[in-house]
Amino acid sequence: MGLSGTVVLAVLFGALLHASWNALIKSSTDKELDTALIHSIGVVFAVPMLIVTGLPASAAWPYILASTLVHVGYYIALAGAYRHGDLGLTYPVMRGCAPLLVALGSHGLLGESISWQAWCGVAVICIGVLLLGLSRTASAPAAKRSKALRFALGNAAIIAAYTVIDGLGVRASGDATAYVAALFLLDGIPYMLLVLWQRGPAGRQGAWTYMARRWHMASLGTLASLGSYGIALWAMTRAPVAVVAALRETSVLFAALLGTLWLREPFGPAKAFGVGLIVAGIMALRFG
Repeated sequence: MGLSGTVVLAVLFGALLHASWNALIKSSTDKELDTALIHSIGVVFAVPMLIVTGLPASAAWPYILASTLVHVGYYIALAGAYRHGDLGLTYPVMRGCAPLLVALGSHGLLGESISWQAWCGVAVICIGVLLLGLSRTASAPAAKRSKALRFALGNAAIIAAYTVIDGLGVRASGDATAYVAALFLLDGIPYMLLVLWQRGPAGRQGAWTYMARRWHMASLGTLASLGSYGIALWAMTRAPVAVVAALRETSVLFAALLGTLWLREPFGPAKAFGVGLIVAGIMALRFG
């Protein structure tokens, strides 16, 4: 399977969507509740999608259930990372380490092999993404920065795990739209229940009040998340999973821009160099 121009453009658009809903969570005053709200609203969109597409093939359900469990861990680590660190720090680290892990895992688990040029592209994108995240910012105190990085690095391994699981699952399902709809039907509610349980009886009333104010904005985040991952899963049926995973992490370019313009996070020379590396990596993937 090669990497066509259509797949590249689609995944880049998905990357923009992914950065957008992550910036929405980072900008909120309650990271856990907004993460839970965005993904639990996925049920509202998933049901009509499944009515149209039908259920995924039975062979895909073990992967959907496994991915649902892994995604709960992803949401926990995501909210923790954003609670302690800037979007411009945590988002690149989470997304930058995952593609190399996916490339290593997909070779053994998916039986995929990619060209040496594509390997170079994956590596260069990872380096560029990490450079964007690890460049020191004045707004990140050392103690909080360290804690944010621990969450982010742990989440990188989780991202790699669900990417490989879903790469296998979407190919078994026979329909990327049905697969992502089934995933969104299941994966948001468990995390929402966990967050509400952690708040205890005293905190739940305030949580419901907060979510009642935020559901309009959260719905936009849900659509962005659904569209982003749906595009990625579709692309995995047409190109190697490792290549799609690396290309998808160009979302850090959009996250850096959103973090600078919207969240007023600094953007210095090291981040600019990281952007250049990512662009070079994209070119290596496309033409390798």
